[in-house]
Amino acid sequence: MLISPAYAQDAANAVAGDPTVFNLGLILVLFVLFYFLMIRPQNKRMKEQRAMLASLQKGDKVLTSAGFVGVITKIVDEREVEIEIAKGVTVSAMRYSIQEKLSKSGNDNQPKASAPVAAAKPAVKKAPAKKPAAKKAPAKKAAPKKATTAKKKAPAKKTAAKKAK
Repeated sequence: MLISPAYAQDAANAVAGDPTVFNLGLILVLFVLFYFLMIRPQNKRMKEQRAMLASLQKGDKVLTSAGFVGVITKIVDEREVEIEIAKGVTVSAMRYSIQEKLSKSGNDNQPKASAPVAAAKPAVKKAPAKKPAAKKAPAKKAAPKKATTAKKKAPAKKTAAKKAK
């Protein structure tokens, strides 16, 4: 006798593997990708932000989340600082509202990068290369226009209504 189709289908599934195991494997791979591409870099940025906030000192130039740039004049406590945003204008701000530490107030004119800046060499301008003149094909002459004569319209026939007038 012949083998029933149910047995043949079971044998094919045993060779191919269980699809639920494959699907769970894909989900696991997605979680690993999310961790390395999203969660880990975010945790790193949060750790750097906490370290920057902990290292704030009087005289640091900072940028707040509201967009104000100022100098820290007083550290009130671990959560609050006073920032001078203009001469004689001091605001009290929460530490967590500080987005970035720009520099010390005395070093405003110095670049952030510690690498020495090389002297810029004057750029030598090169003349643009001339392209060889391309041979032009002779232009085609336009065909002479046919003279068209304006045909006069035949006079309209008078209708019975116009004749009655």
